[in-house]
Amino acid sequence: MVLSDRSIKEELAKGRIVIEPLGEGCIQPASVDVHLDRKVLAFRNSRRPYIDVREDMADLTEMVEIDDDDPYMLHPGEFVLASTLERIELPDDLVARLEGKSSLGRIGLLIHSTAGYVDPGWKGHLTLELSNVANLPITLYYGMKIGQISYTRLSTPAENLYGSAVLGSKYQGQTQPTPSRVFREFSGPPAAER
Repeated sequence: MVLSDRSIKEELAKGRIVIEPLGEGCIQPASVDVHLDRKVLAFRNSRRPYIDVREDMADLTEMVEIDDDDPYMLHPGEFVLASTLERIELPDDLVARLEGKSSLGRIGLLIHSTAGYVDPGWKGHLTLELSNVANLPITLYYGMKIGQISYTRLSTPAENLYGSAVLGSKYQGQTQPTPSRVFREFSGPPAAER
């Protein structure tokens, strides 16, 4: 069941859902608006012929900061990582979905490729996967509304929360855009043997 604005407010008041800072007027009928933080992780040109998912590729990106007055220009076909201004926390019996704002989608800005799902136990700022599928550059301003998060109650509380040692969660507690850590899945024995 998707939580309504009333249920979201109740969960916030109990401290079970954390959204900090929570902007005034950000609670919608069944979601909460989230904003773009200052840091953008941009892909730079590389001499590498391809991306090998078994290797740490953190050197493919560089951190850029959005100034207060000057926007970051996301060019057509460009892909960058950014993060929410808000720190998000979920209890053991809720999952969340991060979606783009329709007004931004209508100009060609996509805010995630696949990372729209937030597991129970999550704590941190959400990394956004920003893509411009329009024919013109799109301006990204620090603090602009960038997406919305909705909540769904699980049938029972999860046994293993995101961030638990059992799961080997790779992104718990992140505070800025975080590059892929998929290479960690290739160290040690195959998952079926762990």
